[in-house]
Amino acid sequence: MLRPKIPTMPTPTGLVSPSAVIEPTTVVQHPPTPAPAPATQVPSRPSVQLTSGAVLALVGGGTAVVLVVGAVLVSMLLAVAITGASVAVCALVIRSLITSQHRR
Repeated sequence: MLRPKIPTMPTPTGLVSPSAVIEPTTVVQHPPTPAPAPATQVPSRPSVQLTSGAVLALVGGGTAVVLVVGAVLVSMLLAVAITGASVAVCALVIRSLITSQHRR
């Protein structure tokens, strides 16, 4: 149904020229060139300038992030603890129901 087409090697149609002969060349040494003069450096600008307001904003933002992440982690831990306690209470109730039926 679907057959791949295999490419065929084309035959050369023209005259094939012989490969060129490589002849050795002589090495000419030139006198060393003087190093270029160093470019004048542009004074670098400070990358970040923090004002007192920016520092306070960063501290406040970091504190808020820590408080939010802490609240989320504590709430997740509390949810796991409440779920575990409720499963334990359910297990005790079911156990007591099963044992009371065997006594009757």
